[in-house]
Amino acid sequence: MTIPLAARPGIEQNEAAAPTTHWGGVFAMTLCVFALIASEFMPVSLLTPMAADLRVSEGLAGYGIAISGALAVLTSLSISALAGGMDRKTLLLGLTGLMALSGAVVALAPNYPTYMVGRALIGVVIGGFWSMSAATAMRLVPAAQVPRALAIFNGGNALATVIAAPLGSYLGSIIGWRGAFGCLIPVAVIAFIWQWAALPAITATRAADSGNVFRLLKRRTVALGMAACGTFFMGQFVLFTYVRPFLETVAHVDVSTLSLILLGIGLAGFVGTTIVGAFLKTGLYRTLNIIPVLMATIALSLIPFGAWVGAVAVLLGLWGLLATAAPVGWWSWIAQVLPKDAEAGGGLMVAVIQLAIALGSTIGGALFDGAGYQASFMASAAVLLLAAFLSWMTSRSQST
Repeated sequence: MTIPLAARPGIEQNEAAAPTTHWGGVFAMTLCVFALIASEFMPVSLLTPMAADLRVSEGLAGYGIAISGALAVLTSLSISALAGGMDRKTLLLGLTGLMALSGAVVALAPNYPTYMVGRALIGVVIGGFWSMSAATAMRLVPAAQVPRALAIFNGGNALATVIAAPLGSYLGSIIGWRGAFGCLIPVAVIAFIWQWAALPAITATRAADSGNVFRLLKRRTVALGMAACGTFFMGQFVLFTYVRPFLETVAHVDVSTLSLILLGIGLAGFVGTTIVGAFLKTGLYRTLNIIPVLMATIALSLIPFGAWVGAVAVLLGLWGLLATAAPVGWWSWIAQVLPKDAEAGGGLMVAVIQLAIALGSTIGGALFDGAGYQASFMASAAVLLLAAFLSWMTSRSQST
């Protein structure tokens, strides 16, 4: 029988370490998430003017997103060992300061190499911050409230996803792309001050050999769970990376309708992060099992209904709700399965997710170009169903 979260070894220790609930710290970190995600994806809507100003192709400018992802993987795998016994509040403040520095470097970049340095810095922040998110939530609130805290974190993620691209495009048209990046600096500074005031001291709690995150894969439950999580994100991005060309070439939507559909996906995702906590309380694994099955159904449904704009908008809205809710479940799984190793587990999960997104986007692109959207959408459904099966295997492994 599965051991309830509150009864797991180490949870009482976490609650004892933080007997006071620090919701102010949770919301301060949520603002940091918002600024972080906005910083990460701001180039998406500004590639053309950036490329022209830096005198490179749009493809080279787009590598600024790739390098941030690569640095996020490297940082997530090494930050626990590099940080050692450093107070995690100090580390979070350092990462937030680095985010502000990244915005300044990009905004003031006189050339392409300097721009890439700024983007590399934001990758370090992404990997470091998300690696510690679950472990920090466990120190800020009681164990029963950890899923809610993680949902609030991801609410900042969803909100940034909703507004980052259109806001970046709007600001870029008014004050230029450099000004758009410059606007992120004061947000990062506010997040720094808020975290400094609201976060308690968070002493590092390192287990033996915590620097080697791959040791966690020796545990069958962890290995299966990481495979399930990675497969889920891979299946998601086989399809979602190519939603825009699908909408333009199959649904034949104009620019304004495209923007409305994308906004609807983002808003639905924000709703998903607010309601998923209730489902996680009643059944963590049941939620993780059902979400990819529902998303696979949506992926297959988009094929026959692709020419019906109304149906596509509804289906993609449901996709956004489910896809944004799922990460809350997986971060809650980290807190449940690895109560004493949440930081190392978080680092490993960040690396798995980043690699899965890259692989899913690559597979989806090859299928989309070579065999059409039907092939990529069917592949997405197949991978998502595999994710559901691996999630079920994870639950079986943990229960035994």
